[in-house]
Amino acid sequence: MNEISLARYADLADRTVFISGGASGIGADLVAAFHEQGSMVVFVDIDETAGRALEAALSEKGRAPLFLPCDVTDIAQLRAALEAAEARGAGIDVLLNNAANDTRIDLADVTEAQWSQAVDVNLKHQFFAAQTVCGWMKGRGRGSIINLGSTAPEIMVETLVLYNACKAAIRGLTRSIARDMGRYGIRANTIMPGAILTARQRALWLTDQAAIDAVVARQCLPRELCGRDVAQMALFLASDASAACTAQDFIVDGGMI
Repeated sequence: MNEISLARYADLADRTVFISGGASGIGADLVAAFHEQGSMVVFVDIDETAGRALEAALSEKGRAPLFLPCDVTDIAQLRAALEAAEARGAGIDVLLNNAANDTRIDLADVTEAQWSQAVDVNLKHQFFAAQTVCGWMKGRGRGSIINLGSTAPEIMVETLVLYNACKAAIRGLTRSIARDMGRYGIRANTIMPGAILTARQRALWLTDQAAIDAVVARQCLPRELCGRDVAQMALFLASDASAACTAQDFIVDGGMI
């Protein structure tokens, strides 16, 4: 974990937070950040080995989070996991739709099956997770839904046509949820990370220091960004500190140009 001190939000203690794709990358930093706040964290991931390891590591540092193996493209599985989270505490207070897959494919090579798979993992589950929790949040008159988008469509990252299409659509999804659910006290916002240097990014695309330096050079802030930077924004949007914020895009990219 990167050594970045997190802001403290007293109201997040004991709130139930559901995070998808929480076993690695930005997701793991989100899980750890909410765990530090004293939240009741439930997270899902298709990678059971990594999920169990994170669950065990955090359990040694305070209240144990709950990891549930789940393929978010299987909506029945996803709903079952959400129901398990809803049964904890007073119900789900915060939904973080983080799971995604940024596999790169040349536009000319995209198949119909790849299109459907990309939509399922990057967009479809976000809608159905939000639809499910909104039904519960309405009865309580409050809730925060945080969808993970990306700046990749804005800066037109190459060979990411499927991922970019889905991430661009998330902004519209967020605004629609905010419009329809605001009357019930439910807020919805999008976090749009930039070049966050996760283990996956370092292994696949930013594989040497020269490539990393080239990315950092495009930012106003001349430092490498990490998942904890995204987690800072997520904590704010989950907390009552952002009670008047909804239907917004919050960019976390170090001021990339």
